[in-house]
Amino acid sequence: MTRTDMPPAWDERSMLTTFLDYARATAVAKCADLAADDAASAPLPASPLMTLGGLLSHLRWVEYHWIQVIFLGEEDQGPWTDEDPDREMRIGAHTPVAELLATYEEQSARYRELVADTDLSATAKRPVRDGVHVTLGWILMHLIEETSRHNGHLDILREMADGTTGA
Repeated sequence: MTRTDMPPAWDERSMLTTFLDYARATAVAKCADLAADDAASAPLPASPLMTLGGLLSHLRWVEYHWIQVIFLGEEDQGPWTDEDPDREMRIGAHTPVAELLATYEEQSARYRELVADTDLSATAKRPVRDGVHVTLGWILMHLIEETSRHNGHLDILREMADGTTGA
């Protein structure tokens, strides 16, 4: 897939899905050709969970949570527990980058199909804060925000790891 932030049309769905795909592709590009040791490195002493692999895993599981658990109402099968709410970050730091990237890209393709066939004003099966049932459009906007914010972290961590900038 070509990474672009220019939608093919100017309707809300095209803009939201284009920006989410752009943010996803940026995360993937930030982790391309990453050495295993660099994926697990946590160079910020005050943030031991802040690794490239952990962030990529987090992005995958954040989308899972919002789409499958909140929007579709499925049972939560995420890796987190009450004792370890950030477990996806720990697991990701020690999972091969190729596996993380493949899983993230496969999941993104499935969600892309779901979003293409679902009204953006459809409401989530499960409520979020204060009992509010958010719309699919809101979830997409939130995922754009979440992914873009973490892309900044990925950018810094990648430069710290091996000097790679850009993408």
